[in-house]
Amino acid sequence: MRCQHDMPFGARLDAAGGVTFRLWAPGANSAELAIEGAARPELHPAEADAQGWWECTVAHATAGTLYRWRIDGKLMVPDPASRQNPEGPNGPSCVVDPKQFEWDSAWSGRPWHETVLYELHVGSFTPEGTFAAAAQRLQSLVEVGITAVELMPVATFGGRFGWGYDGVLPFAPHPAYGTPDDLKRFVQHAHKLGLMVFLDVVYNHFGPEGNYLGAYAPEFFSKTKSSPWGAAINFDGPGSAPVREFFIHNAVYWIQEYRFDGLRLDAVHAISDDSEVHVLQQLSQRVRSTAHGRPVHLVLENEDNGYEHLAPEPLAGRYDGQWNDDFHHILHVALTGETQRYYHDYGQDTMDLLERCLTHGMIFEGARRKEGGAREVVAPAPAQPLSALVNFAHNHDQIGNRARGERLRSLVPADAAMLPTLLALLTPAIPMLFFGEEWGATEPFLYFADWQGELRDAVRAGRKREFGHMDAADLPDPCSDSTFQASRPDPKAAETQAGRAWRQEVRAALAARRQWITPRQKQLLTGRHSAQRLGERGIAVQWRYEDGRMLCLELNLGDQPLPVEAQHLGPVEAQAVFSHRWPADTPRGTWPAFGARWTLGEEITL
Repeated sequence: MRCQHDMPFGARLDAAGGVTFRLWAPGANSAELAIEGAARPELHPAEADAQGWWECTVAHATAGTLYRWRIDGKLMVPDPASRQNPEGPNGPSCVVDPKQFEWDSAWSGRPWHETVLYELHVGSFTPEGTFAAAAQRLQSLVEVGITAVELMPVATFGGRFGWGYDGVLPFAPHPAYGTPDDLKRFVQHAHKLGLMVFLDVVYNHFGPEGNYLGAYAPEFFSKTKSSPWGAAINFDGPGSAPVREFFIHNAVYWIQEYRFDGLRLDAVHAISDDSEVHVLQQLSQRVRSTAHGRPVHLVLENEDNGYEHLAPEPLAGRYDGQWNDDFHHILHVALTGETQRYYHDYGQDTMDLLERCLTHGMIFEGARRKEGGAREVVAPAPAQPLSALVNFAHNHDQIGNRARGERLRSLVPADAAMLPTLLALLTPAIPMLFFGEEWGATEPFLYFADWQGELRDAVRAGRKREFGHMDAADLPDPCSDSTFQASRPDPKAAETQAGRAWRQEVRAALAARRQWITPRQKQLLTGRHSAQRLGERGIAVQWRYEDGRMLCLELNLGDQPLPVEAQHLGPVEAQAVFSHRWPADTPRGTWPAFGARWTLGEEITL
């Protein structure tokens, strides 16, 4: 099986030979296609239509041909729809024949309710930092119980290393990670192991290095709206139709040509669109209509906790899931006591807020985040379907946006270190681990970006301003290779006694999820879950199902045993699902310090 996504821009190999190149450049007075490889570029004039589309066919071009566009006789730019840019965003693009890669047609995907996500950064996941090296680590994830890997953005960005959220060529895999075929081989290998593969995509801005769009297609950017990164992407103003198509085609491209199983859309709260049909709705419709029955999962990050795009089942125009920052934030505050910056709103009535999060999903639904981090709370929304939320104790933002990139296990009491991970894995929400978390990695995940010159100076200064309350001399340099290297979890730690014990408990938790929680996801009720506070640090939670059974969690976040009255105990005949720091001989009526126990039984009245 060979897969190619056809789109109205970029380079297309013609059946009769040669390549047709198309570029949307409404701001250009002239455009020429420059074939590179010789001492001087070979120039071919392009013709434009009334909508600003420039087109040129080169009869002798083929797969592997290097090319750029020359705008107005002087500016050399890569193809913004380049499938490959082997020298980075400032170098030439390369013609790719997608049909050279042959796919195994046996893979048919997996349903959403089976998803156990594992977020990883390709560049620091292995010492080599490549797709090929990452593929060799996938078997170990399957053995733990992971069912889906989620790659942080791989679109081409400036520099040797970076998080990937400043990509400028969204169709071209970052060359340091490997070729397009290397990425396809990674996906194919994952599928053979039964793993889904998700890709993190960024549709809210372009990065600062290698972004030439403003010079020849200024319509890409709004004249009236802004974003945290400058002018907003123009999704609803004059000339926005090709812009919308550019990003929608990108989503479909990854699903069709690379056979990804899902996409995670970064920071959609920064996508401003006042159109009658929102671009997010249109994107979902197109992706689902072109998946041809294969399960494809769409996930949002929405810092404002909007929920209008979510649905409890796959629907055209809607999304399967959304990262639940509230779950992370309330756990973080409950276990560390930190209330700075965006933890501010979680510092009062913390245990009550945790109770709401466990039963309703979000805590502050539809509440925009104001400058400085505090929430602009509006009227509470109805409880959300828990299976439409992604719960996690760690992710790239929540670790890397800290000054020193500490993982949560380094910030909580030693006896509580594993509890956040287990709580993320054993709620009815979709769980996610951050790479290295499966063996309890202690290495930081720092912010790193290989910027140079003025951009490097600006980023360094910005980090010092952001963390001005700390000793600036002690802050890791975000543009240093040593910062990047320090962010690699060492897999050798997984083979230590502590690493094996941690990994075994994660494996056991995921086995329990697979046996007791996953098969019941479609029976999960919404708005019928409940919880009770016990003492200062205890919570009893009941998640209910259509057949009258319920999954119960007894949780003590305190560092001392918690005496519990009889009426607050779970059902005696319940099936044991999983327990942590809860010995079998624990006296009934006592919850151990930092202990948690899950049971499944018939409905009870507390």
